[in-house]
Amino acid sequence: MDTHRRPGAPFRDSPPILDMTPEGEFRDPSPRRAGPLDRILGQIGGAALVVALIAGGLLLAAVAVFLFSLLLPIAIGAGLVAFASIWWRLRRLRRAGGAPPGAVRFVVLRR
Repeated sequence: MDTHRRPGAPFRDSPPILDMTPEGEFRDPSPRRAGPLDRILGQIGGAALVVALIAGGLLLAAVAVFLFSLLLPIAIGAGLVAFASIWWRLRRLRRAGGAPPGAVRFVVLRR
């Protein structure tokens, strides 16, 4: 209500203006017009938002690369253990005469 008074006028000289719809609801006061400083600050804020989003994306990518670099040696080690296990089993099988070289069969048991 106070936004519609004339500046500097006391209350008794100019009563507040009540702007109501025919349904009996109050209307919001009209928004202020944006000045040149508001537009400049809006553009600077938009640019700052874009820079923050880019920095956040780079940070996310850096964290992903860091976690990948931590997990890569574990994956390589697990692969080497699996390779050594299969190689050792094939070596024992060949020594026992169970399979000729090159005739390796993998069997998957399902329950």
